[in-house]
Amino acid sequence: MFDATEQINAVQRQVGSRTLEAGEARVTTISQTYQATAEDLWDACTNAERIPRWFLPISGDLRLGGTYQLQGNAGGTIESCEPPHRFTATWEMGGEVSWIEVRVTPVGDERARLDLDHIAHVDQDRWAQFGPGAVGVGWDLGLLGLATYLSGDGSGVRPEDSAEWVASAEGRRAMELSSQLWCEASIAAGTDADEAKAAAERTTAFYTGVPQA
Repeated sequence: MFDATEQINAVQRQVGSRTLEAGEARVTTISQTYQATAEDLWDACTNAERIPRWFLPISGDLRLGGTYQLQGNAGGTIESCEPPHRFTATWEMGGEVSWIEVRVTPVGDERARLDLDHIAHVDQDRWAQFGPGAVGVGWDLGLLGLATYLSGDGSGVRPEDSAEWVASAEGRRAMELSSQLWCEASIAAGTDADEAKAAAERTTAFYTGVPQA
């Protein structure tokens, strides 16, 4: 049976930076290895018919230079595509533009690793308020859906059940754990521990709707 806590713990998280033309950007990286071939993992992440089975309904032209729109979420332009290994795209939402880079790497014959970088110019005040968990918890929920889908055993959290699950005690525990682990990744990247913990508490409260004591 699918265990959300086990899934959250199976993910690797890293916080870093990258220099872009517009200046220094923050990079939030989430990674996981799946029991799937690289070709199947790539297809699950790029096929418009499969993406809604684990993430969100998507529309657009999913090719190099094409645009996409995730229902009720971000949209953007596909800026590079090297199947079945890597693609990059803008991530546009709420009038702000950031970027995602997705990489798929074979790990043996029947396993593959997904690495996703979310790259954004985030001002210091907002970073201090929420830290990497602001986007990291959301990506954890996305990878939870992908793990559910690839497990293929009918357990786990399906997209049609996600709203109910997020509001459940299990969902809140998973988001709290995710926020805590992003806090640890932030501290490992050099953030002051007290500041990182305070930001994580605000992020947890935002996602769960439960004020932290």
